[in-house]
Amino acid sequence: MLWQNGGVIDLPTPTEPEDALAQPTRARLYALLHELGRPAATAELAQRLELHPNGVRVHLERLAEAGLIERERLRGRRGRPPDVWRVAAEGRPGGRPPHAYGDLVRWLARAIEPTAKNVRRVEEAGVQIGEEVAPRPRRGAEPADELLGALTVLGFQPRVRAESADRLALTLRNCPYRAAAKANQPVVCGLHRGINRGLLAKLAPGAQLSEFQPRDPARAGCLVEVMLAQRGRPKR
Repeated sequence: MLWQNGGVIDLPTPTEPEDALAQPTRARLYALLHELGRPAATAELAQRLELHPNGVRVHLERLAEAGLIERERLRGRRGRPPDVWRVAAEGRPGGRPPHAYGDLVRWLARAIEPTAKNVRRVEEAGVQIGEEVAPRPRRGAEPADELLGALTVLGFQPRVRAESADRLALTLRNCPYRAAAKANQPVVCGLHRGINRGLLAKLAPGAQLSEFQPRDPARAGCLVEVMLAQRGRPKR
């Protein structure tokens, strides 16, 4: 079990010997990447766990083979860009999809009447939450990449629909708040809209949330579009 940003991430107890998280060091590395909420280099992870980088690299590669984390090469650096590691958008520890809240959140969502005034208030609270949970931006990192990383760690499994120098369109393929959204979708989706705005305020100053289209939480597929105020970048 891991505390992250005031919430709990359950790392299931592995029962199969081939489970990548059955090895304690790999479980610690995976939990650390969740806790950081951003990509991290091998050397940083090794330093935080007080382990040798060579051994840590072996464990990271095993986690990557299992589909739990992804390797990324930093751009915009002189010389050979270092590898960094991030939680995989498709990662399912123990074969289970990521989840966020339990009965308490459903009950709280049900207790809030979905009036326009309440939804606005919840969205503004979401902005503050988004600013709190946003990881510290990396020097030289693209705002679009930072937003994708933050949404991945939160469990939304984002996929890029379209991208240009000033626009990023995403499909969110998982709803970690689905149980609460079923109880009160206007309020929960209003909170999520605010969280997106808060993430943008910290990770991509000047960017605007230009589109936010909720979908059925059981099937996910929410559409998010951001207008970016940043230097140009090539399409993926």
